[in-house]
Amino acid sequence: MSIKVLFIYPNTYGMNMLPPAIALFSALLKGRGHSVDLFDSTYYQTDHGIDSDGTKSERLNVAPFASSEKGIQMRDTDWRDDIKNKVETFQPDLIALSTTEDMWILGSRLLEEVEEFILRHKIPVIAGGVFPTFAPELVINHRLIDMVCIGEGENAMIDLCDRLDKGQFYSDVTNLWIKQENGEVIKNPISNPFDINDTPIIDIDLFEEQRLYRPMAGKWYKMMPVETIRGCPYKCTFCNSPDQITLYNDQTDKNFFRKKSINLVYQELKYFKNNYGVEYNYFWADTFLSWNNQEFDEFCEMYSEIKLPFWMQTRPETLTDYKVKRLAEIGLHRISFGIEHGNEAFRKKLLKRDWKNGPIIEALKIPVKYDIAFSVNNITGFPTETRNLAMHTVELNRHIKSHNQNLYSFVPFHGTPLRKKCEELGLVNPETITKALTDKPMLYQEQYTPDEIEGLQKCFVFYVNMPKNRWKDIERAEKNTPEGRKIFNELKIEYMDKYIRSSNITPENESSHIADLEYGIDHTG
Repeated sequence: MSIKVLFIYPNTYGMNMLPPAIALFSALLKGRGHSVDLFDSTYYQTDHGIDSDGTKSERLNVAPFASSEKGIQMRDTDWRDDIKNKVETFQPDLIALSTTEDMWILGSRLLEEVEEFILRHKIPVIAGGVFPTFAPELVINHRLIDMVCIGEGENAMIDLCDRLDKGQFYSDVTNLWIKQENGEVIKNPISNPFDINDTPIIDIDLFEEQRLYRPMAGKWYKMMPVETIRGCPYKCTFCNSPDQITLYNDQTDKNFFRKKSINLVYQELKYFKNNYGVEYNYFWADTFLSWNNQEFDEFCEMYSEIKLPFWMQTRPETLTDYKVKRLAEIGLHRISFGIEHGNEAFRKKLLKRDWKNGPIIEALKIPVKYDIAFSVNNITGFPTETRNLAMHTVELNRHIKSHNQNLYSFVPFHGTPLRKKCEELGLVNPETITKALTDKPMLYQEQYTPDEIEGLQKCFVFYVNMPKNRWKDIERAEKNTPEGRKIFNELKIEYMDKYIRSSNITPENESSHIADLEYGIDHTG
C-alpha cells in the first residue's frame, strides 16, 4: 500500500527557483512507495505580491531580460479552477503546504480554495518551511492546518506518511505540532538533524520544465539549485540562521551546520548535466566558502570535471587570492556578497557583522583581479537607522567595483533576532506577517520614513555609480512626484547609456540569501 501526498507551493512569478525541499521530499517519499503530486502557483496570476526579478530590473539592479527568450509564460487558466481540479483528480491522502513568511497569505488562499474537498474527505494538512518553524502558533491556528513541522521535514514526512499508510497513530511524530479535535496542540520534540549524505537525487520531474530556467546577467540558463552546505556558522541578526542553530542545539545533540559529501555533490551534478541538460549550477549555500582548505581543494578537483558555469554567494572575509583564482579556473561565473550596511559601528552593533570597511574593500578587489563578475547586496530601513547612516552604505559601495548593487528594504522575518528587537521597539506586532524583500518597506520610523527608503532604493545605483556632482539631481529623482519621476527617467536613460551599454559592466541577476529554497527550515530572512 501507499498514500498520495499533494504538495502545495505558494509562489509568485519572478520569485525564486524551484524549491529543492519539495523535490527532495518527493524523492524520499517515492522511494518508499508513496505517490506525490504538486500544485505550484508560480506561473499563475494570483494577485499576490510582486514580480521580484522584474522589480530589480526596473531599479537597474539586474540586466533586462525577456521571458519570451525561452518561452517562459504565465498560465492562461484560473488558479482556482486548476487547484480544485488537481485535488479532485489526484485525490490526496495528505496535503503538505511548504511556505515562507511572505507567501503564507497566498498559501492560505490556496488551501481555502479547496476547503470543501479537505473537509469532505477529512484530508490532514501539514505546513512546513521557515515560517511555520518560527511562527508555529500563527500557522496552527489556521482552521485548515492540522500539523506544523518545526525545523527540518525529512524525518517527519517519512514517519508521518509511513504511519498514515499503515493506519497507525502518528501524534508522537517528532518535529510536529499536532492539533487535536478539542483544539489542544501536541508539541513533539525535535529529532536530530537529517543526514544530508543520505539524500537521494532530488525529484525535479515533479516540476514543469520552465521552472528550471532562470535569468542570469540578462541571459536565460537551464539552471539547478545545488546543496553543498546546510546551515550557516555566522550570527547575522537579520537572518534566521542563529535561531536555527539555537533550536537544534537546545533540543538535540547534533550540530545543525553540516556539509554534504563532495562525492555526493559530484554525483548530483553529473546526473543533472547528463540527464537534463543543465547549463548552469546555482550553489545556494548561505556562505559557500565555509569549507576548510582540504574540503575546498576537494571541491575544485571534483568540479573541474563538470565544466559548467556556476554562481555562489559568500562573505568578503572568506575570500583569498588562491580561492578566487582556483574557482575562476574551474567555472566560477558570478558571485554575490552580502555587505548589508556601510557604517562599521552600526553594522557591528546591530547586525553582528564585525569586519572593517577597509578589509572588505581590499577583499573585493580579488574577483576584479580575476575578472569574475559579482554583485553586492545591501539592506536599509533597519530599526533605529537614519538616512545619514544609509548614505554610509552608498559610500562603501562607491569604493567597490561590483558589477551590480542591490539595496533591499529590511524585513523583520519571524525567527530573526531583529524581529524580536522590532517587536520590543513597538515597530511591528507579533502577529504581523512580513512581505518580500523587494516589496515596500514595512517599518514606519519618523527619523527614516518608508518614502525616504523607497526613494533611496530607487536611486541607489545612481548614487553609487554617478559622480557626486550629480547627487542633487539624484536626490530630486527620489521624490514620487511628476518632477521626480521625470528626472528619474532622464537619469535612467543616461545610466543605461553610460554605465551599462558602453561599458563592460553587466548587472547580475541572482536571488542572494533571500530565496525561499527551504529544506524544512529555509534561509529566507
